[in-house]
Amino acid sequence: MSEPTGATGATGATGATGATGQDTAPRDRRAVPTATYRLQVTADFPLDDAAAVVDHLAALGVSHAYSSPLLRSAAGSTHGYDTVDHAHIDEARGGRAAFDRFVAALHERGLGLVLDLVPNHMGIADPAEAPWWWDVLRHGRGSAHADAFDIDWEFGGGKVRIPVLGSADDVDKLDVVDGELRYYDNRFPLAPGTEGGTPQEVHARQHYELVDWRRADAELNYRRFFAINTLAGLRAEDPDVFAATHALVQELVADGAVDGLRIDHPDGLADPRGYLERLAALSGGRWTVVEKILEPGEDLPEGWATAGTTGYDALTEVDQVLVDPAGEAAMTALDTELTGAPVDYARLVHDCKREVTDGILGSEVARLVRVVGELPGIDAEQRTEALAELLASFDVYRSYLPDGRQHLDATVAAVRDRRPDLTAALDALHPVLATAGTEAATRFEQTSGPVMAKGVEDSAYYRWARFVMLNEVGGDPSRFGTTVEEFHAAQARRQEVKPQAMTTLSTHDTKRSEDVRARLAVLAELPTDWAGLVRGLLARHPLPDRPLAHLVWQNLVGAWPLSRERAHAFAEKAAREAGLSTTWTDQDEEFEGRLRSMVDAAFDDERTRAELDAFVARIAGAGWSNSLAQKLLQLTMPGVPDVYQGTELWDHSLVDPDNRRPVDYDLRRRLLARLDEGWIPEVDETGAAKLLVVSRALRARRDSPELFTGYAPVTATGPAAQHLVAFDRGGAVAVATRLPVALAASGWGDTALALPTGAWRDLLTGERLVSDAGGLPADSLLARLPVALLVRA
Repeated sequence: MSEPTGATGATGATGATGATGQDTAPRDRRAVPTATYRLQVTADFPLDDAAAVVDHLAALGVSHAYSSPLLRSAAGSTHGYDTVDHAHIDEARGGRAAFDRFVAALHERGLGLVLDLVPNHMGIADPAEAPWWWDVLRHGRGSAHADAFDIDWEFGGGKVRIPVLGSADDVDKLDVVDGELRYYDNRFPLAPGTEGGTPQEVHARQHYELVDWRRADAELNYRRFFAINTLAGLRAEDPDVFAATHALVQELVADGAVDGLRIDHPDGLADPRGYLERLAALSGGRWTVVEKILEPGEDLPEGWATAGTTGYDALTEVDQVLVDPAGEAAMTALDTELTGAPVDYARLVHDCKREVTDGILGSEVARLVRVVGELPGIDAEQRTEALAELLASFDVYRSYLPDGRQHLDATVAAVRDRRPDLTAALDALHPVLATAGTEAATRFEQTSGPVMAKGVEDSAYYRWARFVMLNEVGGDPSRFGTTVEEFHAAQARRQEVKPQAMTTLSTHDTKRSEDVRARLAVLAELPTDWAGLVRGLLARHPLPDRPLAHLVWQNLVGAWPLSRERAHAFAEKAAREAGLSTTWTDQDEEFEGRLRSMVDAAFDDERTRAELDAFVARIAGAGWSNSLAQKLLQLTMPGVPDVYQGTELWDHSLVDPDNRRPVDYDLRRRLLARLDEGWIPEVDETGAAKLLVVSRALRARRDSPELFTGYAPVTATGPAAQHLVAFDRGGAVAVATRLPVALAASGWGDTALALPTGAWRDLLTGERLVSDAGGLPADSLLARLPVALLVRA
C-alpha cells in the first residue's frame, strides 16, 4: 500500500517536509516543544554519539532533544544526577567542545535542546572531585561554601559527619599521604595547620569526622538526597548559591544552546515556587517542566512558573484505561492466596513509610525534632513519634504551604483519630508545621517527599505483587483500571489546566518500560490462566517469599525473552528493595541463592521454559496491541509528548540500570527508511508498527500543530464500543483499541466511531475512509492496525 501524501500524510501540513520526513522549515526553538526525545548521555554514549543520532530524531519528528544532566558529575556516573561542579560540561561525556558540536547538529536540523538540571543536591562520593565540598571539609564553617550545604553544625559539634568507615575501629586504618587524610581510596583534605602527629590525631583536628557508615541512619548532620550519603543537599534558596550553580546554565540559555529545562526533584527545595520564579527570570521564561509526582486528584500549586510535570500523571492515566477492571477480583484472590491473607495496601504503605522514618531517614527525622525544639509538656520521644506518624501518613509527596495546608490538616486529623495517645503532641506540632516559611515547616516539607518515595516506590511497590503493571512511579496500585469516560475527563482537565506539560510512558526512573507494562496489562484479561501458570511455577520452584516470587515471574513474563544476567539483576534488586527476605545492607545469602535458582529455572528447566515461551507467545499479540494503543494515546493527548530513548521500537526493559542499555540506532534508521518508502508493516516482533505510529504522530504534531489544539471525546456505538477510546484534538482524531483479548473473542460486529460524515485519511496507513450517517465502521478502520490517526481527507 502506498505511503500517505508527503512524509506525514497530513493534509495541509505546514512547512516543507523532505522525503525522509525531516522538516526543513525554520522554527523558533525557544517555543514550546511539539515533542521531545530523551537521551541518556553517558561516558559510553557521549555527546558526540548524541550528535550522531540527531538525524534520526529529526526524521522521527521531534522538535527537541531532551538530555540527561550534562554538568560535571562524579567519576563513573552512568546517569549524571550526581553533579560535582556546576561550572563545566562533564568531560567524560565529551566536555564543552562536544556539547557545542551536539548543539550545532541539533540547530542544523532545526531542533532545540531541553536540559535536565539538578538543583537540590551535589555529588560528594569523592570529595576531591567536588571543589565546594572539599573546601567545606578543609575550612569548616569558615569556608566560602559552607552556606551552600544544608549542614547542622551544632549537632556535629562543629564538624561534618561522614559515614565511610567500615566500623568505628577503622579509625585506626587512617593514614596521612601527600598532605591528605586517606582511608583506603577515600581522600580528605587537611585543615590549615593541622599536620603532625598520628593519623588519628590529625583526624581529630579536622572540620569533619569520619564515622561508621551504620551511623548514617540516625546521626548524620547534613541533608541528603533521599538516603544517599554521597549526595549532599544544596541550599538553592540562597541567592548566591542559586547564582553560582546556575551561571553556566544562564550562559547556555543566553547563547541559544539550551531552549528548555527539566528540573529534577523540586520537592527537595526549600522554596520550589521561589526557585522556579528565579529560574524563569534567568531563562527568559523558557519552557520548563518539573519532575513532580502528583497523587490522584492532586494538582501543581497555582502560579508556579512551569509548564507542568514531566508526565508520570499522564503515564498513569494511559496505563489505567488499558486495564480491564473485571480482572481485579481474580488477581486479588491469587495475591491473597500467595500472601496468606488479604493485603491492606494503605496499611502496607504506612508501615513501609514508618520503616523509612525509623530507619534509613532517621537522621532527617531526628533533625526535624531538633528544629521543632521543646514543646510544653511534650517530651522528645513523643515529638519523634508524632512527627514520624505524620510523615508516614502524609497523603501526598509534599504540601506547598500555604497552598497545600489542607494536606497537613487532613493528615493531623487522621493520625489523631488513629493514635489518640499522640493528641497532645499533634496539637502542639500542628501550628508549628503549618506556619509557612519557618525552618520547621520547610524541613517537614523537604522530608515528606523522600519518606514517600522510599516507602512507596522503593518498598511497597516491591512487596505488593498483586498486579505489578500498576506498581509504577506516580501510579496507584490499589486502583485497578479506569473507564474510558474517566480517561476523557482527565484529558479534558489536562487540556484546560496544563496543556503544555510533558507526557511520558517510559523514563530512566520507571520500574518497567511501557512495553512491559502493556504486555502485563493482558494478565487482567486472563487472570485465571495466569493464576494457573503461577501456581505451577511456584509448586515446581518454591521460594519462601511467595509474593516476591509472584512479582519476579510477572516481570520475567513482561520482559521475556531476556538474558539470564538481566533476569538475575532484576530479581536481586527487587528482593533487596522489598527488604523482607534480604536487604541491601544485610544480604541473606541462602535466600538469594534460592532466588537465583528460581530464576535459573526459567532458562534451564525444560518444562518451565516451554510454559513461559507458550504463555508469552499467547499474550504477545495483545501486548503489542496495548503498546500501540498506549503510545498513540500518549503522543496525541494534550501535552508535550516525550519518547524515551529506543522506545520507538518494542523495548522490554526493566528497572534501572536495565533501561539504560545501548540503543541500536542503525536498526531504527533502516526501518524508518523502509516506512518512508511506503512499507506498512505487520504488528509483529520487529516493532516497526510502533515506529510507524511514533513517527507519523510526531510528524503530524510538528507539521500540523493546529490539529492538536483542543480536546473532545469521540464516542463509539455498537456491541464492542467499550473496546475503543478515541478523541478529537481539533482536527486530528486518535483512535485506539483497548482490552484486545475480549475483543478477539467477540469481534467488532457493527461497532462504529461516531465521526462527522465525509472522507477521512488515516495518517498511519494512508487509507481513505468514509464516515456516513452510521459513523465509521471499526472493523474497516482498524483492519490493519489496532490504532488510527485520522484527519479530514
